[in-house]
Amino acid sequence: MDDHYRIEVFWSDEDECWIADIPDLRYCSAFGGTPEEALAEVLIAKVGWLESARELDKALPAPSLSPAMIALYEPTSAERAKSPAVTA
Repeated sequence: MDDHYRIEVFWSDEDECWIADIPDLRYCSAFGGTPEEALAEVLIAKVGWLESARELDKALPAPSLSPAMIALYEPTSAERAKSPAVTA
């Protein structure tokens, strides 16, 4: 199973720190004084999250793509016009 999950890093005015969150892993987030610290902490949290899920025989969620990444992979109308239609 691929464990390359999307990580979002953002500033929280409410918490006055940087937050790193892995949306695909429920409640897997961390904070830090810099974006790099938040990222380092969430990577540690990810390892623990995945180890716990495996120990409990929980199904691991498939990594998802952000809407921006999906847009990068969707063919343009010109690209679709060039490609033959796929039928099942």
